[in-house]
Amino acid sequence: MRVPFRRALRYARFWTRGVPSIERTETTLSSDGAEFPASVYRPPASGPAPGWVVLHGITRPGRFHASLVRFASSLAASGAVVVVPEVREWVELDLAPHRTFPALRAGLGFLEADGQARGRPGVAGFSFGSPQVIRAALDPGVARRIGAVAAFGGYEDLHRTLRFHFTGTHEWRGRSTTLRPDPYGRWIVVANYLTHVPGFEDHRGVADALRRLAAAAGDLQIDSWDPALDPTKVEVREGLTSAERPLFDFFAPPTDREPIPAGDEVDRWVERLVEAARTANPEVELPAGPIRTSVPIHVVHGESDHLIPVSEGRRLGERLAGSPGSVAITRLFSHSTEHGARSGAWERVRENVRFLRTLDRILSEV
Repeated sequence: MRVPFRRALRYARFWTRGVPSIERTETTLSSDGAEFPASVYRPPASGPAPGWVVLHGITRPGRFHASLVRFASSLAASGAVVVVPEVREWVELDLAPHRTFPALRAGLGFLEADGQARGRPGVAGFSFGSPQVIRAALDPGVARRIGAVAAFGGYEDLHRTLRFHFTGTHEWRGRSTTLRPDPYGRWIVVANYLTHVPGFEDHRGVADALRRLAAAAGDLQIDSWDPALDPTKVEVREGLTSAERPLFDFFAPPTDREPIPAGDEVDRWVERLVEAARTANPEVELPAGPIRTSVPIHVVHGESDHLIPVSEGRRLGERLAGSPGSVAITRLFSHSTEHGARSGAWERVRENVRFLRTLDRILSEV
């Protein structure tokens, strides 16, 4: 019989204290003719253990992102073998959804051949990796190999998410909320799809400048709304032509002019960019309609997320209503360091207990 909370408590103990001795090694995995550098985390005990494949998001540190390392280490401390393949395109800030399945198959193949991992592994994805791991549960060839999916901080609809990236406004069941948006998501989408917009094919300079700006935030490990990035904006802007600069200024204004007010120009750009993204990379979003799968999918989203609004996590939950799994909205984390209103001690205790219950459901699946 499973001991309730035992594995979740082990996870929480390492997350807060970092006590157990975790073995971490580096390797290279192969799948579909491609190679993926990967980190492998092993639990303190040497006996059979469940396995997890973890996908990072669009981030410069990739598998070495501090929060991801902490998550993978805590997951290993709970008693699991964890493999984190790195998608090089995602580290270069390239939205390349076609790399999802090769990376997952590489991680799954490693665990299936590993002498310690047992059973069907779980798959976890963060941010951009979140809808990508849900896609895996809809693919029969991958779904039969996995025991559960954990999707952290993902989006359901690119149009709504990108509009939030511009204006900070999002909506849930008729109630509109405004939150300071993290411009990082806007920069990434424009960097990837501006030259796919009809009439802007020759604006590679603006796209590259925005990619450099997002890369600088990732390399410096600071929030993209930090005024410390304004000198970088000035620097990359100087490399643009006089014709390109107004467009760059629209997408990346100085910090004190963020967010970009809603209006016709924002609406036109959201429509253009989303259409370009859907044409160039259809897999950047989940397929339309209800999501039905026998694989348990657990959606976890930060209540005060400034990069992907919580309404997107709730909508993912609605679309998964016909499948096993759960939806958890938490105040304990989000993409950015700014988390909104602070709660009292008792509320923090309650929030931690709720999160432990969610974690227990997820870890008990594999």
